[in-house]
Amino acid sequence: MGETIKVTVRNETKTFPKGITLEALSRQYTDKYAARIVAAKVNNRMSELTQVLDKDCQVEFIDLSTKDGERVYLRGLTFIFIRACRELFPDCRVVVEHSMNKGLYCEVHGDFTLSPRQVSRIERRMREIVARDEPFERFRTNKEEAKQIFRDMKFYDKLKILDYRPEETINLYRCGWMVDYLFGYMVPSTGYIDMFELQFYLPGIIICYPVTENPYALPEPVDNPKLSRIFREAEKWGMQLGVENVADLNDMIKNGKIGDIIRVCEARHEKLIARIADEIAAQRDRIHLIIIAGPSSSGKTTFAQRLRIQLMVNGMRPIPISIDNYFLHREDIPINEDGERDFESIKAIDIELFNEHMTRIIQGQEVEIPYFNFEKGEREYRGHRIRIDDNQPIIIEGIHGLNEELTAMIPKRNKYKIYISALTQLNIDDHNRIPTTDGRLIRRIVRDYQFRGASIEDTLNMWPSVRRGEEKYIFPYQEQADIMFNSALTYELAVLKPFIEPLLDSVSPDSPYYLEVNRLKKFMKYFLELDAAEVPNTSILREFIGGSCFKV
Repeated sequence: MGETIKVTVRNETKTFPKGITLEALSRQYTDKYAARIVAAKVNNRMSELTQVLDKDCQVEFIDLSTKDGERVYLRGLTFIFIRACRELFPDCRVVVEHSMNKGLYCEVHGDFTLSPRQVSRIERRMREIVARDEPFERFRTNKEEAKQIFRDMKFYDKLKILDYRPEETINLYRCGWMVDYLFGYMVPSTGYIDMFELQFYLPGIIICYPVTENPYALPEPVDNPKLSRIFREAEKWGMQLGVENVADLNDMIKNGKIGDIIRVCEARHEKLIARIADEIAAQRDRIHLIIIAGPSSSGKTTFAQRLRIQLMVNGMRPIPISIDNYFLHREDIPINEDGERDFESIKAIDIELFNEHMTRIIQGQEVEIPYFNFEKGEREYRGHRIRIDDNQPIIIEGIHGLNEELTAMIPKRNKYKIYISALTQLNIDDHNRIPTTDGRLIRRIVRDYQFRGASIEDTLNMWPSVRRGEEKYIFPYQEQADIMFNSALTYELAVLKPFIEPLLDSVSPDSPYYLEVNRLKKFMKYFLELDAAEVPNTSILREFIGGSCFKV
């Protein structure tokens, strides 16, 4: 009888042959997981299913119902997509751009015109590769050998970023003839990628794939033309700056040119905010409510302050009102799926009272605005009375602002809705994007630690609930905005690096959040640090790192 090891899965310990792979082990536990298993944690460390187990350990499998599982699946799908494109159009350049319409938006550049017929050809080739169930082979090499491989593959964008990689070695993946580097772990073989669909979305392609909310089917596509336009503007802006990826940004820092980049980015923000203020001022006779909404850590508070100043330049005297002051008493706030009070639900707000107050204020009546005492969990009245006259619009900031239910009693023509989010155009390289969610998470970790007394683990613990709230209460209404504002700054992750790295390093390898922390650590290592001294005190970034001239 050969050697054996003890493996604990879901608090149950069994004996298995030494040298068993995680993939073979996973087949015995498929009925205990909600969706397809694509990776695993071994002693709280992320592992691919190809890993061999040679000693006693604790294993937790990762399936498609988890965010880590979704990332692993999408990584394999992206590899197959790039390979199929290169097989059909050998000299093409594939660029993975950003999330869009419940999928991943990509562009394929070359001496051909992308069309629905070409997209169908790419999808057929992808399915052929999947049907062959070809393995993804991981191998380690040094940076110089990796550069030669990328030259052979014509992945020229990957050469510069290797110069900024601190390690001398790198893990690459081979599948068939193609070798590539994709940031993170991979499925064992192409046969795992059995659910996907391509959609032509001029001028590119949307890759549809199963997401954590429903890992058994492809999500229904949702067209977001306004959001798509903002992403397109961000892409063009990056090209104009000459900063399309992390290596470009690092070059600017290294060569002492980053000061102009900072000033140009901040000037662009100010110009866009001034344009919004001008548009509102031109319709001052009808616009009474200015509503600002967006997901967590978008910079809504600083944006609202800067918009207020620009409105004042136009001779207006805006008055801010916080929706938070209209929360129901704590005992009346609905319970969420975790058994806690759901302060992010629109049902947590006294909508009837809010609408009554807004309509009375708009009609010139005096109203006493409540104050919500979070310690007591109830509304109080402290004599804060408001009466407005001409040129005094009300600025409202809150996650439900774009939902018509919140301001149902105010006619649409009297409202101006602004959606704000941080939509970075920066990529690591053509095939490795920087998710906008990661940018917002990094902002929030830094801000919560500095100003809200929350540890990094506190923030990571809350983040899934925050994200669920965004998916439920914000994103479905984003296209109802009159205008969208992108609060991302090209240079910001370089500034945030010295703030977040000590927090990431403080997390123990035994922490339940270590996988996420380790992922962020590996991601941030590509950036050169940038001193925050040059960031102006009016910047949205100051809301997160401190030093803002506004009360945030």
